[in-house]
Amino acid sequence: MEAEWQVLVERCLRGDSFAWTELVKAHHRRVYGLCFRFTGSSTDAEDLTQEVFLKVYGNLAAFDLARGTFQTWLTTMTRNLLVDHFRRSRAQRVTDSMDAGWDGDEEMPLLQRLADKGPTQHDRAVQKEIEKMVQEALTRISPELREAVILRDLQDMDYKEIAAVLRIPEGTVKSRISRGRAELARLLERSKGQVV
Repeated sequence: MEAEWQVLVERCLRGDSFAWTELVKAHHRRVYGLCFRFTGSSTDAEDLTQEVFLKVYGNLAAFDLARGTFQTWLTTMTRNLLVDHFRRSRAQRVTDSMDAGWDGDEEMPLLQRLADKGPTQHDRAVQKEIEKMVQEALTRISPELREAVILRDLQDMDYKEIAAVLRIPEGTVKSRISRGRAELARLLERSKGQVV
């Protein structure tokens, strides 16, 4: 499968716009999801997703299959952009709450809404409330713990891939995930008590 990504990258580098469209379509949802989970804002996630793909396009020649999978390379670029975004917005976060901008009325992307035909209105409302609680809890834990939990539990990356993306030892990855999950559980338990 990775060899197929290498071929697709090579086609993109030769100017094949269909290959670029295929590459973006294949990874857009994952990149958007990572950006959304990190920022908690669909608007920021959309903007950051566009920035990620612009950065990918400009750096495509740097992808080297010998150094890791395309997914790891793309996730590393996404993570680096999110870290830059986090640093740029630090001054704003000092004066605003980290939940600012989260009004709970974020709509699901159109593709998700169209594909979602099974659950009832009640099921969707409950699911939305749970997602809101998880998202709020994610924004309240430290960025180091947040990114480790997001990459493992929401992006399904293995420890080795996460270590490569974050440029830290696997043991540190496991520790951050464990601490992040514990912190999330504590925050969600507190939220659950407030909802009931």
